[in-house]
Amino acid sequence: MKVLIYEDEKWRDLLPLTFIKACFEIRCGYSMLIDKIMAVVPEGEKGLWVRDYIKPLVSKRYNLPTNDNAFFNDDIIFVNGRWLPSLEDKISLSEEKIVRSKENIIYGLVRKETVCKFWDGDITKFISNIKDDLKTEEKQTRFINYPWDLIIYNPDVLREDFKMYGKKGIKGEMHSMAVIVGDKEAVYIEEGAKVHPFVVLDTTGGPVYIDKDAEIFPSARIEGPCYIGKKTQIMPGANIREGNSFGDVCRIGGEIEESIFYSYSNKYHDGFIGHSYIGEFVNLGALTTNSDLKNDYSSVSVYLNGKPRDTGNLKVGSFIGDHTKTSIGTLFNTGTIAGLMCNITAGAILPKYFPSFTWYVNNKFMKGYGLDMMINTARTVMERRKRIWLKEEEDAIRAAYEMTEEERKEAIKKSRKISK
Repeated sequence: MKVLIYEDEKWRDLLPLTFIKACFEIRCGYSMLIDKIMAVVPEGEKGLWVRDYIKPLVSKRYNLPTNDNAFFNDDIIFVNGRWLPSLEDKISLSEEKIVRSKENIIYGLVRKETVCKFWDGDITKFISNIKDDLKTEEKQTRFINYPWDLIIYNPDVLREDFKMYGKKGIKGEMHSMAVIVGDKEAVYIEEGAKVHPFVVLDTTGGPVYIDKDAEIFPSARIEGPCYIGKKTQIMPGANIREGNSFGDVCRIGGEIEESIFYSYSNKYHDGFIGHSYIGEFVNLGALTTNSDLKNDYSSVSVYLNGKPRDTGNLKVGSFIGDHTKTSIGTLFNTGTIAGLMCNITAGAILPKYFPSFTWYVNNKFMKGYGLDMMINTARTVMERRKRIWLKEEEDAIRAAYEMTEEERKEAIKKSRKISK
């Protein structure tokens, strides 16, 4: 039996997080969705199916069969890459059927004969056909439909991941003048990690996991549940409130609440980030701050695919795409979307939507110095962090640039009209 993790057409509803990442590569808790899915699928050869323009990049990252028609010659378990399972969700199927959660297909077992009957190289059409043809079963589970779902689920997933990893205690270095407030059994400090004097680890609300070679500088306060990734630094005096997840090699300062930082991203200085998802290789300038609550306490709307969408939530911050940079003093509106490779400078009241690859300078959108310059900057940043720049990544970025051209031109055109 084979296992295929696929992304469906709803990857667009997860932008800007999925411009150059598959749906299953977004983070929640300690790891990416693909890691959590891999933990609950049965043994068997694994394969992936993604949209065409990121196929070479995904294939390079995972070294698994990707968009390979030759993979479809056996019984297959199909798993939707937007699924956020817990360990209790382990897949155990013996009969051919589809398991769904409301309108979402979660996973299903499809026998070889049915695969041969319906497979023609189109994953969307295939899933639609088997959904209509096979027995279906309803299941209550977590699914990522929109970016803010990750923020909603993150605190509970952090608690689950601490239990799943099953580690506690201090293997690294914790200074005698640092303290744990709450359950000391709810702290794990990995080998090579260092906690400086006057640090407070507060486990009253959940566990704190500090991964290998991370460093917590003096006078920082960290509330659980919280995950701090490998080689990530929490800067002096940082106020890390509950429900945060920081990937590897981040530098984090100021005040953070219920947010996810991917990896290799910086918020080195003061400023507040709350109920937000910050992509990879993002740099937030000093005092960059976002609002996550409207003054009238009404639900927050965000712009997805060019249209406002009501999130139904009171607290929603910012969703910032990979390689985006902000200047000092940038103040984001409640429910802001900033696309891939934006360059945003402080101004008056900022817009709630920044198209990918735009510069926002003097309160207007512009094209900046062009895509090649942006790519050169991204390459330099990655090389400084000992990350190899991949041709496949550049190709995916260039494809995303073409895909977003019209909305970018429209934003620049409107800015020119307003400035006249």
